Amino acid sequence: MGRALLVLWNDDTRAKAIDWIRRAPKETRVTFQGPKRTLPQNDRMWAQLTDLSEQLLWHGQRLSPEDWKQVMMSGLNQEMRLVPNIGGNGFVPLGRSSSKLSVAEMTELMDLIEAFGAQHGVKFYEPEKADA
Repeated sequence: MGRALLVLWNDDTRAKAIDWIRRAPKETRVTFQGPKRTLPQNDRMWAQLTDLSEQLLWHGQRLSPEDWKQVMMSGLNQEMRLVPNIGGNGFVPLGRSSSKLSVAEMTELMDLIEAFGAQHGVKFYEPEKADA
């Protein structure tokens, strides 16, 4: 078996996972991850990053929401490194994508953004919620 991914939505997928584990050859690696971040979490994160971008200068520079995402992701103490770009005139951040964060990790990231923003006087605006 190569790579496979199951999301444990119901008893049928749980049964399939158990079957795969029973049949897996020795030394097969199994990874368990929490639920993936939610769309409302993603919306809130981008709203927070936009608030940082609009209200803060960072070391004299105005950063985009995407730039702030990289700064905040590095604050999660996740593996993040810089390597020289191919032109030799800058650096490229290497690390984990926020789209792969679990619900718990995304909550940790948003808490970090909120705490950082509060330390720097940022007023956060909640994204508008759709009417139910």
